[in-house]
This record gives sequence, structure tokens and C-alpha cells, in this order.
Amino acid sequence: MKKIGVVGCGLMGSGIAEVCARAGLDVVVAEFNSAGVDAGRARLESSLLRAEQRNKLDSAAEVLDRIRIVQGLEDLADRELVIEAIIEDETAKTDLFARLDQIVESRQSLLASNTSSIPIMKLAVATTRPSHVMGIHFFNPVPVLSLVELVPSLLTSPETTERARTFVKETLGKHPIDCQDRAGFVVNALLIPFVLSAIRMLESGFATAEAIDQGLVRGAAHPQGPLALADLIGLDTTKAVAESLYEEFKEPLYAPPPLLARMVDAGLLGRKTGRGFYTYS
Repeated sequence: MKKIGVVGCGLMGSGIAEVCARAGLDVVVAEFNSAGVDAGRARLESSLLRAEQRNKLDSAAEVLDRIRIVQGLEDLADRELVIEAIIEDETAKTDLFARLDQIVESRQSLLASNTSSIPIMKLAVATTRPSHVMGIHFFNPVPVLSLVELVPSLLTSPETTERARTFVKETLGKHPIDCQDRAGFVVNALLIPFVLSAIRMLESGFATAEAIDQGLVRGAAHPQGPLALADLIGLDTTKAVAESLYEEFKEPLYAPPPLLARMVDAGLLGRKTGRGFYTYS
């Protein structure tokens, strides 16, 4: 698969586009409006220039030449693999997969989702090619973290899964792990209850954000505390994943704490808005 499409050029979509272009692939990134196109281009340029300055990349310009950022989905028609990386909303994603099913011409092309929590089956049945739909879940920051979760649904063909595995491992040089199609997959099913527990501890007044995070960094050798991590993930994404997990498993540990819901309502989403559990300049 040499012709790759990415839908969405936010934090995750731009990272996926970058690693694909750095692997020498032809990449088309689709956004839905001109503001998204401009912001996505600026995000990619900034990331690639930083990589070049750190001697992680020979030429940012060469990589950028392999990426086209377009408005609308029509330029994805000839893609061999399209990876969806839009907002973590089930309705938005299922609507998009139904549209991609009509636009992507080859019936052998793969349609993949970077969702961190939504069951792949719900996306697959929105298309007429469920055997060619699966989850390919990257982690933020995509150019740095090597793990990718491969998530076939009950209808995904073994051939599709193996094509995705080859793409992730051999083309991108990342480390794939196999996951069942259950909300949260492997990493978020473990990580989100941990983060929610830290939020409940803060909410109860048991400890400050700094004490909670330093306790895990200095006492348990975590590279980052759970509240700082939530800010990095985005509190809206954290809440959406928690809600998806709670809907599927109905376990109290997955329920979003009131503090998290209020912060999302207030637009305090973490690093991407400049304020979450911490303030960012």
C-alpha cells in the first residue's frame, strides 16, 4: 500500500500523515474546511522542522512534498488505505465511513479507524465492505511512540488484518499488538480507569494535582503523572473514551467523574486549549 489517505489533520491525523510520508508514501490528508487545512499544514510544517533541527530527519521539505492537504473527501478516491482520525464521536465516525465506502473506488482498499474506544464493528457495518474495515490505533505523539493496536472486528478478513500488520510493522517500522474489538482495546481499557482514579483523588481533596503526579513519577517510575497525561490526551478525549468504556462494561471505575465532565463543559481540555489540570503557555 503506497497511496495513503488520512481524514482529519488534528494532533493524531497530522502525526499519522507525517509518519506515512517519512516512510516514503504518497499521502492525501482530507479536512472539512479551509481553516482545518491551514491549521493542519502549519502543524505538519512545525513538527517536521523540529525533527529536522534535531537531526531526526534529513529534509522536512522532501517529506512535505509527499503530503497533500485537501478540503473534502473526493481526492481519497484512489487511496489503497484510508485512516480516519476525526473527533471521538460515534455518529460522526459512522457517517464518515458510510461516505468513504462510496468514495474510495477500489473494493480492495482498506478503511481503518484510529479510534481509541469505539467498537470497530459499529463502523464496519456502516459500509458495504466490512471485511476491509479494521482499527489501526496509533498513540500520541505518533512520530515518537512505536505502539500500534490492530483491531479487527468479527467481520474483518484475515487478509485485511495481515495487510495492516505488514503496513504497520514493515512499512512504518512500528510495533503492532493484536486487540479484541472491545471498547478501549488493550491500552485504554487499562489506562483510563487509572487516570479517572487520579481525577477522583483530586476531586475529593485527597491530594493536589502536583502531589498525585509526582507520587507516580518519583514513586512508581512513571514518565508522566496521570493528570498531566490526561492533559496531553485531551480531557474531551479522556471523557469520550471513559463514556464508551462505561457504556460497554457498566463498571463504576469507567464512569467519568463530575470534575472531568465540568472541565470539558468549560472548555478546559488540557494542552490543546492551554489549560486543564495545569496551565500551559
